[in-house]
Amino acid sequence: MRSLHGRPAARRARAAAAAGCLGLLLVSACAETPRPRTVRPAVATSAAEAGGMAALVDAAKREGSLNAIALPRDWADYGGLIDGFERKYGIAVTVADPEASSQDEIDAIKADGKRADAPDVIDVGDSFARTAARQKLLAPYRVTEYDSIPKSQKDAKARWSNNYGGYISIGCNAGLAKPCPRTFADLLEPRYKGMVSLDGDPTRSNTAFAGVYAAALANGGSFDDIRPGLDFFAELKKRGNFNPAESTSTAVETGSTPISVDWDYVNLDYADRFRDSGVDWQVSIPFDGSFAQYYALAVNRNAPHPAAARLWQEYLFSVTGQNLRLRGYARPVLMEVMREDGTLDEAAAARLPTVEGEPRFPTDAQLEKARRTVDREWAKVMAG
Repeated sequence: MRSLHGRPAARRARAAAAAGCLGLLLVSACAETPRPRTVRPAVATSAAEAGGMAALVDAAKREGSLNAIALPRDWADYGGLIDGFERKYGIAVTVADPEASSQDEIDAIKADGKRADAPDVIDVGDSFARTAARQKLLAPYRVTEYDSIPKSQKDAKARWSNNYGGYISIGCNAGLAKPCPRTFADLLEPRYKGMVSLDGDPTRSNTAFAGVYAAALANGGSFDDIRPGLDFFAELKKRGNFNPAESTSTAVETGSTPISVDWDYVNLDYADRFRDSGVDWQVSIPFDGSFAQYYALAVNRNAPHPAAARLWQEYLFSVTGQNLRLRGYARPVLMEVMREDGTLDEAAAARLPTVEGEPRFPTDAQLEKARRTVDREWAKVMAG
């Protein structure tokens, strides 16, 4: 999966432009370019508007806290990211409801309003980010690396930007399912009765929604037609293979969900983490339903800690943050930029599973159509 579909030379272009201004300092208009006006962090749309990175850091340290939600420590190395942020800035990170869904995050912003314990930031599937932006729940903020993020992976108004991604995969407890399935077609076999789970309800969980989308691609569907994915899970239930339990880390470790359709970085983390517990967790990216997607970061428009919220975005898009994603098996959105400028952790990159071909992504319109279909039909098809 190429993690950048755009202009890997964006950093070089910005550096060249800056050098040009310096070289022509006495004779060009570059010397007269006005500095952005400084505003309070709650309305700053960039670090420059907040008075520069040092001023943003100082303001965030004065706030002293960051409220997050739905960030399990074992998801795309959020454990390492939270620990690193706290050590670097001395800002305490509190995570409410770590196993919450993307929809739960949006609901929390709506419900908590301007309360002191409202989430400062969210991490959601980008279709959920688009919904939150339309509902005017998000604050525009351009991280320092905003121009290097490909156009297709960010909001034009900077209300959200994709940070990391992965492929839908099939994780399997090899001690309970023999042999482990490698494709969606395999999941229909009688030997997997009561074993196949999703990570939540696809009307609320972006991961589960992506699993349905991948199943659609494996069964004659397309980005324009997710219905075959719904039909596939209805058939799994009819055959007795579908397990309605949510495939959380606890469920995987205890064997309650022997087969989990989940992101590759989640399943690969399970394989590492539970090996010493005697769980042989095997991971396959199904060739018959290859589906990739990024997750978006955004700032709550009413964030109780607005400076810390913006600094958190800067940290997660920094070289340090992006490499920590990679160490958690997630593919950072700036991967190709970092590869070109020599800042990528190549050893971590070499651990990623190999996939065939370039990833393709549904358009905004296709995502919205698919989400409406799943929201309307999931309960109906699974009730049959």
